[in-house]
Amino acid sequence: MDKRSYRLGLYEKSMPACLSWVEKLQAAKTAGFDYVEMSIDETDAKLARLDMTDGEKDEIRAAMRATGIPFRSICLSGHRKYPLGDPDCSVQARSLEIMEKAIALAAELGIRTIQLAGYDVYYKEGNEQTRADFIENLKLAAKMAAKEGVMLGFETMETPFMDTTAKAMAYVKLVDSPYLGVYPDSGNITNASLLYGTSAVEDLETGRGHIVAVHLKETVPGKYREIPFGTGHVDFTAIASKAWKLGVRRFVAEFWYLEGSDWQQELQQANDFLRGYLDRVDEG
Repeated sequence: MDKRSYRLGLYEKSMPACLSWVEKLQAAKTAGFDYVEMSIDETDAKLARLDMTDGEKDEIRAAMRATGIPFRSICLSGHRKYPLGDPDCSVQARSLEIMEKAIALAAELGIRTIQLAGYDVYYKEGNEQTRADFIENLKLAAKMAAKEGVMLGFETMETPFMDTTAKAMAYVKLVDSPYLGVYPDSGNITNASLLYGTSAVEDLETGRGHIVAVHLKETVPGKYREIPFGTGHVDFTAIASKAWKLGVRRFVAEFWYLEGSDWQQELQQANDFLRGYLDRVDEG
């Protein structure tokens, strides 16, 4: 029996897309992770997951039973293409449909948390109206989540709209729902701390009582993706310690599969690297 008092998940995109559900879950288990975070991004293939048949959902449930490793969170970045604050009403309608279906899927599969992309718009220019629409639709999303008992958490992004925990918290307070919190990204808030001359640890503090989980990701100044763990500037000791003191017990290793890489070895290395920090704070 695992005596650890936290859970470490694995981002689905760290593995080749061609793998089956069973293969992905088994790979995560072999590398030592506790669960997998499913990706529903803006591609048609991933958005189609929101319309899976009962039979397809049964395949996922069977894969979880067979491996003993569950899907426990969703990274919902599909709103990048269909944002909640889009000036086009039809896009807003699609955005809410995506939200409703993602929450329903989470509820059916036993998934606890959905990470939301912190954008009012992404491919267009934001303004007061896009932010106002974003807030109104966010309130609707929180009510949908409350109905199913699924937690929503804002990811701190790489754009100025919501690149810090403090900025995400402004919207959490506006909506004021127990089902909307923050899901900070260690790499993104570290880069933001350089931009604003602040501290990533102090930024995490602003989310006290509202942090649902933390993405553990490596970054270097100005670059937000595909930086191997241990080669960037994220202070994992400080991030893990602060998150722990704030009551966070769910973490996800976020990194990406690169074609031609020894991805299974990279999964193992990521698990060993992050467990090193998390086990230390767990042991006190």
